[in-house]
Order: sequence, then structure tokens, then C-alpha cells
Amino acid sequence: MANQFLHRDRTVAKPGFNRWLVPPAALAIHLCIGQIYAYSVFNIPLTRIQGIDASIAGDWKLTAIGWIFSIALFTLGASAALFGKWLERVGPRKAMFISAICFAGGFMVAALGVSLHQIWLIYLGHGLLGGIGLGIGYISPVSTLIKWFPDRPGMATGMAIMGFGGGAMIASPLAIGLMRYFSSTNSTGVAQTFVTMGLIYFAIMMFGVLIIKIPLVNWTPAGWVPDSNSLHRTAGDYVDANQAIKTPQFYLLFAVLALNVTAGIGVLGQASVMIQEMFSADSVPPDAVVGAAAAAGFVGLLSIFNMLGRFIWSSLSDRIGRKHTYNVFFILGAALYVLVPFAGESGSVILFVGCFALIISMYGGGFATVPAYLSDLFGTKEVGAIHGRLLLAWSFAAILGPVLVNYIRAYQIEELQIAPAQAYSTTMYIMAGLLVIGLVCNLSIKPVDQSFFKK
Repeated sequence: MANQFLHRDRTVAKPGFNRWLVPPAALAIHLCIGQIYAYSVFNIPLTRIQGIDASIAGDWKLTAIGWIFSIALFTLGASAALFGKWLERVGPRKAMFISAICFAGGFMVAALGVSLHQIWLIYLGHGLLGGIGLGIGYISPVSTLIKWFPDRPGMATGMAIMGFGGGAMIASPLAIGLMRYFSSTNSTGVAQTFVTMGLIYFAIMMFGVLIIKIPLVNWTPAGWVPDSNSLHRTAGDYVDANQAIKTPQFYLLFAVLALNVTAGIGVLGQASVMIQEMFSADSVPPDAVVGAAAAAGFVGLLSIFNMLGRFIWSSLSDRIGRKHTYNVFFILGAALYVLVPFAGESGSVILFVGCFALIISMYGGGFATVPAYLSDLFGTKEVGAIHGRLLLAWSFAAILGPVLVNYIRAYQIEELQIAPAQAYSTTMYIMAGLLVIGLVCNLSIKPVDQSFFKK
């Protein structure tokens, strides 16, 4: 019975179905899996599982904790690539159901890891199992929305991926509140928080599973005529996913996404720690010191800009084009990264926050714009499968970005005896350089040769 309900044929919308009922289903999934962007609020508590009030000799180090975030996002990209064609075959309802099982189950396994103080179980739960839930859950609503909104693909993907960027806005205060509620003299409350959040997210994701629908084959919005300048003319004019990976455009766009993500993901993974160290009592005047509560607010603010950037930038791309939109990301982003060390040295919290708010808006905008970019280049029919394979770039960036931030910081503090407040400057300049390389790759993208298209 359950298998019949999850079958693709049971999700095909009947004539007259209102396509605007689909975005809430996408948001139900993405607002939940977007919790990964607030993972930094667990970093310090996870380094105090045994010491409770402060880290002791047996506690995990921050560099070890940082791998949870990296493994989860690496697995996101790998699972999206692996299951992309499967998703197109079985439909979004079954894919979203599997996503909910894996994502919520990851919280339970991670809670066990905290209770037993076995970090490999957290890597397995939030990293591997949760990462599979992230990957499948990420691409299934996106692919569906592009098919429902061929007239405004940038806006459509922005609506779905906006939720992924905004997930931390909910997860950050929720996690902090739950840890505070469950904490005691012999517990940080992390394990209980993981269990509670897993149950909450499973219930919300099931709402999306219940209401998702897909359009009939070759369905188009009433009165809509494809743009004569579009690279694909009809729903049947597309590049197969297996052929797409043979084109230079795929690999150039792979580099574009990887470089844009690398430049933002390291910051997101250590946002709370970074702002506290750069604006600590040892480095700035008392009125500029940023404590744990304010740092959590910073994480939440980045989530808002991550969320808004995904909708605003992707919607703007429907007007100015995907290529021009990415050019803005790389040029403006590089300039802002160069400005960040100055903000820290001058003790300007406002400038620091403003720089990263814009950077993260473009980081999120890059994610929301890339599915429409793929649709422009390769057509809509297998965009989910192609998008899944492209998200391997996210896997690459999920390792490189946090490693650049965490290990360069650790090397400068431990080996070069640089104060924590100044330990991020080199990384910021490296990020700016990566964005310049990304700009060159984006400028090199040309239309796909028509010989790759199926008619």
C-alpha cells in the first residue's frame, strides 16, 4: 500500500492542478535539510561532551568536529550524483520519503554517538546517512519545480533552494534553545537535542512527501511560448545526462560552482567561531566584543541572507541571464573577501557582518541559479540527473573550503603563534583568488553544440 502511494504514477497532477501548491512541498524539505548550515552552533558543545563547562583532555578537538560538516556536504554531492537518474525514474515522492528517513535517522545515530562518545558514529549519522538524505532531498524538489515553471526557472529554483539557505534561521535558535533546556551538570544536552530535532524534521518532511505532484509529460503553462533565443526549443529537445558529462560546458560549470561554493562554505562551517575570535576581548574594544549569543545571531543573519540571496539572485537571473549573474558573484565576491581582514583589524563589526552577508547571499544565489543555468544549456528533461552530477562540485568544495579555514587557522595559531583574531586573513585572500579563477571559467562557457541534443 505504501509503495503504491509512493509510486511515480500516483504523483502525476490532474488537469487544472494549481502549480503554486508545489513550492510549499519543496520548502518543507529544504527548510529541514538546510539545518546543516547551522551546524556550527554544535561545534563548541561537541568539544565539551565530557568536560561540560570546558574542554578536557578526553574531549574531541574542533578540527575533528569540523569533519562532520565536510562529510555531510561531500555525501550530499556524491548521493545527488549517484541517485539523480533514479530520481527521474521513480519520481519525487519516493525520493523525498527516502530523504526524510535518512536525514532524520542521521540525527538518531549521531545522538547515539554523543551518548557513547564515539565520534565515528556522528560521522556515520550526520555525515554519511544524513548526507544521503541531504543529497536526495536537495535535488528532488528542484527538478520538479523546474518542470512546473519552465517560464521562470530561476525564480522556481530560487523558491525551493531558498528554503535550504533559510534552514539555519530556524535550526540555530531551535538547537540552542533545546540544548539549554536539556543541559545539566553532567550533560551538554546535545544528544537529547539531536533526537528531538530528528523527530521534528521527519514530521515536517513528510508533509512535503504527501503534497508533492509532478506535471503531465510535455505540460506547459497556459499561454506560455518558449523564448526564441532559448538554447532548447521544446521539452523534448534536451541533452541526455550521460552525454552532458561529455561536454566542456559541464566541466566549466562544475568549476564555476566548486569555486563559488569553496569560497563560502568554509565560512558557514565556522561562522560562529570566526566572529568570536576576530572580535574577542583580546583584539577589539569592549563595545565591539562578540559573544556566543551574538555569534548565534550572526549565524542566523547569514541564514537570512543565504535564503534571500537564493530567491533574489536567481529571480534576477531570469532577467539578466545566468552568465551575467555569476560574473557579478565572482567580481563583487572577490572584492568583499579582500575587505574582510580590514574589517577585523579596524574592529568594525558592522563592516564585517555586511561583507559576509553579501558574500553569503551570492553563495546561496549561486546554488539557486545553477539548475536554471543547466536547464538553459542542456534542456529540462534530465536536469535533475545532470544537476545531481554537477553537485559533486559541492562535495569537492565541502572538503576544500573547511580545510582551508580550519587548518590554515590552526597552523597560524599553533605554529606561527599568530593571534586567533588575525588567523583568517590569509584564508580570505585565498578565497578572493579562487573567485577570480571562477570568473575566468564562467566567461569561457559557450552554448552546447547541437550535436549533443536529442530531438
